[in-house]
Amino acid sequence: MATVSAVSATRRRAFPFGKRALSVVLLAIVVVVDLPIIMMILNSLRRTDEILSGGLLPRAPSLANYQYLIERTPFWTYFGNSVLVAGGATAMTIVVAALAGYALSRYRGRAITGYSRLLLLVQMFPLILTLIPLFILFRELNLVNTRTSVLLLYAVVHLPFATWMFKAFFDAIPRELEEAAQVDGASRIGAFWRIVLRLSGPGIAAVTIFSLLFSYNEYLIASIFLRDEDKMTIPVGVQMFMQQFQTDWGSLMAAATLAMLPTAIFLLFVQKSMVYGSVAGSVKG
Repeated sequence: MATVSAVSATRRRAFPFGKRALSVVLLAIVVVVDLPIIMMILNSLRRTDEILSGGLLPRAPSLANYQYLIERTPFWTYFGNSVLVAGGATAMTIVVAALAGYALSRYRGRAITGYSRLLLLVQMFPLILTLIPLFILFRELNLVNTRTSVLLLYAVVHLPFATWMFKAFFDAIPRELEEAAQVDGASRIGAFWRIVLRLSGPGIAAVTIFSLLFSYNEYLIASIFLRDEDKMTIPVGVQMFMQQFQTDWGSLMAAATLAMLPTAIFLLFVQKSMVYGSVAGSVKG
């Protein structure tokens, strides 16, 4: 007994040291992984000539890049366009994907099975192969160089993934709850609205997170369909700081930092729902 107690005491004394060592290792990993972001923030506090001269830390930190960005560039126009497009595409994705996911979860038949298989095929199809036909189609519809074209494409691109994620959450909700609501006089749509959707709040949050982040950060579609500066989103607008013969690195770093800030704050509040939604959507259904 004395020997066991001594071993336990030794382990208790050694555990704090092991815990501190593990914390140091994890902190070092985080710094290495986030080093590009850290350097971007530090370089946003330096002038372009100082950035090109080398060094890691700013010798005289300044907010001049941010002042120039806010006062003399259309950055807030880019930001407003990104919020408008991302918000509209996310809302459209949630509505359509929720209805489609409910149909896949509750109904059976050849049409439903064929639709679910078609979703998988669409999700596997490379997006870049469809951009030229879509550009020709949208040009005929006078939708090129409009925010509507980008909004519609973002919703369509994210729809298969969102539909399958909703299906996974709806599968976990017992059908008996809907049947009980219908016995009490609710219609099928009423049971879906009052019971299923309210119980699938984490699923709606997860779909919202993934769709919003995709639409906010997407570059390829926006660079092809948006031409005028007053319609560009942030990923396309930030590219305007890179000219043919020179690049305003200071303003570019400041713009990238401000563009990253809303998503970083957003992820701090919703990271639990993001992890829960990705795990649930991958193992259920």
